[in-house]
Amino acid sequence: MGFRFGDHGLPLMGSGDWNDGMNLVGGHGKGESVWLGFFLYEVLMRFAGIARTRSDISFSERCRKDAAQLRENIDQSGWDGEWYRRAYFDDGSPLGSAINTECQIDSIAQSWSVLSGASDVERSRLAMKAVDERLVRRNKMLVQLLDPPFDKSTLNPGYIKGYVPGVRENGGQYTHGAIWSAMAFAALGDVDRSWELLAMINPVNHGGSPEAIATYRVEPYVVAADIYSLPPHTGRGGWSWYTGSAGWMYRLIMESLLGLRLDVDKLYFEPLLPSSWSTFKVHYRFRETVYHITVLRLSNGNEETSVTVDGIIQNEMYVPLVDDHNEHRAEIAVST
Repeated sequence: MGFRFGDHGLPLMGSGDWNDGMNLVGGHGKGESVWLGFFLYEVLMRFAGIARTRSDISFSERCRKDAAQLRENIDQSGWDGEWYRRAYFDDGSPLGSAINTECQIDSIAQSWSVLSGASDVERSRLAMKAVDERLVRRNKMLVQLLDPPFDKSTLNPGYIKGYVPGVRENGGQYTHGAIWSAMAFAALGDVDRSWELLAMINPVNHGGSPEAIATYRVEPYVVAADIYSLPPHTGRGGWSWYTGSAGWMYRLIMESLLGLRLDVDKLYFEPLLPSSWSTFKVHYRFRETVYHITVLRLSNGNEETSVTVDGIIQNEMYVPLVDDHNEHRAEIAVST
């Protein structure tokens, strides 16, 4: 099913992709999803690597070939001039385009242009610049999924239009999408903006005063699925205890920002630290063994990254993990 494409060579959207509220974009079997093109590219490239490790060279090469063609199709038909389109309706008209009066831009197509690696860097930077300018609402402490919300136009993308403008997927902050935006900024090396978005998304920062709590109206210690963006509900959270977004937030913090990357029994660090940070600590459990890890920012740019485990300098730039049920201490000195 994933290899069925439309007239633009993009994956068919069917009754919805990630955003199932857009269930009528491809309701007649011809609508296409630009975002799904980015996501499929990511899946194909990952499976190409897995297939190669399993010595399935023919399947690996097929994945890479299909991914390359998909990348070309996105390049030709997904770009709108300043950002990526979201989709094409069954009749071939675009969604998420500057020519639309509603949903001119959707964040997830822009974020996944970065996260998938399917876009050239310059276009991705332009796309994320558009996200920052059009969807990041600093005065409201939220990141919209799309804008403007669906309301009065003739566009009929599906039941998403049944939500009040600014609520849930219809132009509110859908926290999955906001986190993907922060991850994309981090992948581009934009330290300040990625940490800024984390601070905006962090529910704790929506409960700092009686006024903030009265506005937010949900628990400020768990992740909410969405935050509403328009009056009279601006800043109000909805559908709290949302484990999917909580999982993505954990990955944003641990992988994109603190830079942890696990490869079987090797733990790598490539942190993206705010200028005010000189160090942080991680207590990392590997099966039944705990590693107490201190990460230090090198003050001299000429110094080289080093890894020390239990007082022994390592030849490789990772912490080797052994499940020996003993506590270990490591120090990572990094130049950032």
